[in-house]
Amino acid sequence: MTLDRPTLDPVDLDRRALDLPALELPAENRELSPFTGWTREHWAAIADHLLLSLRPYFTASGSRVVLPGKASASGEASDGFEGFARSLLLYAFRTAGENGADPLDFTSWYRRGLLAGTDPANPERWPTPGEKDQAKVEAASVALALQLTRPWLWDTFSPGEKQQLVDWLAQSPEGWYPDNNWLWFRLTVETFLASVGGPYDVERITVDLATIESYYRADGWYADGRLRAFDYYCGWAMHVYPLLWAASEGSAELGADALEPVFRGRLTEFLDDYVHLIGADGLPVFQGRSLIYRFATAAPLWMGAMTGATNLSPGAIRRAASGVLKAFVERGAVSADGLLTMGYFGEWSAMAQNYSGPGSPYWASKGMLGLLLPAEHPVWHAVEEPLPVEVCDTRRVIRPAGWIVSGTASDGVVRLFNHGADHAAKDDAAGDSPIYARYGYSNATVPPLIGATIDDPVDNSAGALDEQGRSTHRTGFDRGLIGDDGVAAYASSVTHSHWVDSSGDTGPDHGSGRSGVVTDGPTLQTASVVRGAWEVRAVRVSDADGRASAPVPLRISGWPLSGDEPHGGADGSAARAESDGLIAELVPLTPGATPSVHVEDGASPIGARVAVPWLVFEATHPGETVIAASYLGRGPAGAAPTARTFTAGTMTEFEVTWPDGTRTAVALP
Repeated sequence: MTLDRPTLDPVDLDRRALDLPALELPAENRELSPFTGWTREHWAAIADHLLLSLRPYFTASGSRVVLPGKASASGEASDGFEGFARSLLLYAFRTAGENGADPLDFTSWYRRGLLAGTDPANPERWPTPGEKDQAKVEAASVALALQLTRPWLWDTFSPGEKQQLVDWLAQSPEGWYPDNNWLWFRLTVETFLASVGGPYDVERITVDLATIESYYRADGWYADGRLRAFDYYCGWAMHVYPLLWAASEGSAELGADALEPVFRGRLTEFLDDYVHLIGADGLPVFQGRSLIYRFATAAPLWMGAMTGATNLSPGAIRRAASGVLKAFVERGAVSADGLLTMGYFGEWSAMAQNYSGPGSPYWASKGMLGLLLPAEHPVWHAVEEPLPVEVCDTRRVIRPAGWIVSGTASDGVVRLFNHGADHAAKDDAAGDSPIYARYGYSNATVPPLIGATIDDPVDNSAGALDEQGRSTHRTGFDRGLIGDDGVAAYASSVTHSHWVDSSGDTGPDHGSGRSGVVTDGPTLQTASVVRGAWEVRAVRVSDADGRASAPVPLRISGWPLSGDEPHGGADGSAARAESDGLIAELVPLTPGATPSVHVEDGASPIGARVAVPWLVFEATHPGETVIAASYLGRGPAGAAPTARTFTAGTMTEFEVTWPDGTRTAVALP
């Protein structure tokens, strides 16, 4: 496909005077793509538009892409390199998938920038990995792009130019690397260096591969390091880089032949779960860090198509991937100037983490991995097939992460219930991260991310209240049981609750938790039983460890609904909130609750206001259990389940009775 745009000379370009046309998409094809209407031509048009729209922001030497916005902690020079390297990755997918055809002359832009960035005499050179750790991340994109476009880029450099690139890349593997997905960046760089006669360290590569193996849990799931950090890095990093690495030149000598079948099997298992995290609207469940990368969530789906390491059909893969891309594009991810904004839908600068700069959102390029597949690949020609949630109600237990996933076909909403992830280690006494430690996440809701919620978790939480009415945190909890009895799924955990006073710091929590003054609260035994749009959550104040010797007030909260004017209310029977047809309801199933609806302003990237149903149980004694039923869906909740507690030997169990008369019982841990 060729866009009607001029080829531009990067040397003579008056960057700021460049007038680029708006994004124009091809007509939808509802025969080939009955769910999204989108085809490979739509993907290509968006990729070209994103790349062309960056041209006004290349620096004079072409080495950096300097975009408007607040600088990251690494500084403007690093951010400019990030904009270059991450868009270079998109260029590589686009060009390699066209077998080198490049009618818009992207190659000359990036060729020039590669040489300028690695020239130590250039005032606009890239920061070296020794100067800025962030350069180690971007070095992997450079190495991967050079690997994928070898015939059209690397092979065209002179011996001296190649040596200049090698000299810069060779600095990247040295020094400190965090104990997480970054190790794949070092492996990617070292393997490329090995393939072009550069320096590499076999022992270090062997250690890195072994360390990454220690992150593997089960059923296709990796943690992002040694913490209970389960998030989208499992897909766009821990499953994408291994198979790209195994297919790269030089990897066979480093053990890839033996590891490739292992990586394939794990990706197959992972995708069986992963596709259930995408709602019928194309939006993935909002959970975890770096969500400004948006449609990077499509990357592992494309890796399944590229390698055949999946049980998903080509039509199902494209429906899922195109649904994700379309959902974000239609909701403002690309600005009127053709730039990826800092936010989730449109611009919302509070989504930035301290490592996020204006070029950071271009790691969304990973989601364009499918453009590596040529136009004749079956994934582009198979008729789209529905997502699991578009076929029937779904329920899936993801044991390694401690998650239950429940989707309802009537409204296309997917919910994730969490008793296993907090981006921390067991027994950590830190503040809850809103994007990791909540009891629930969904494709239709976003937790409040800033404001009072840092010290006082307000949504999908269960905690004791102090004299100021602030809730305890659950980070560092003990995992309990998880399973499915055929009627409903269940999971449990034990919270060594604690209050955290971060002394007025109201910035977004996107790390492993907040630091501050910690005060112990009671031990809370919690469990969730999930069926369809309902979760029944039980909270028992432990009488076993003496941390609670007097009655304590407990608060259980429900789903956060964002919008310009979400509305709701409460009576003696329930608390309810509604926004744009989405309903959240919280029903007490034990006596003594006071229902209300809590409102936060300016705390969400998808709406001006957030409304959250609350229940407060004023005096809960040690040994007592409170229970609530939480609903999220489009349309009336209908009859709520009921529940009771009873003693079985030395254990306290609670039993849920569903409206159809079926029952599920689970022991509180």
